[in-house]
Amino acid sequence: MTEVKVKDGHIERALRILKKKMDREGTIKTIRSKQSYEKPSDRRYRKMKKAKYVAKMQAKENSMW
Repeated sequence: MTEVKVKDGHIERALRILKKKMDREGTIKTIRSKQSYEKPSDRRYRKMKKAKYVAKMQAKENSMW
């Protein structure tokens, strides 16, 4: 459970901190992914596409140095 303490009524600041914490934990991404059913074939396709992208970025980074 993610918690943020509000000090002196700074609600906007507390909300900003809460959003950052939830983004780092991946909570929002998990909730959005579970809102609708994703076929296993679509899940494999999405993961494969992400793996290709990551490999491309790593190759690009390694070629720079």
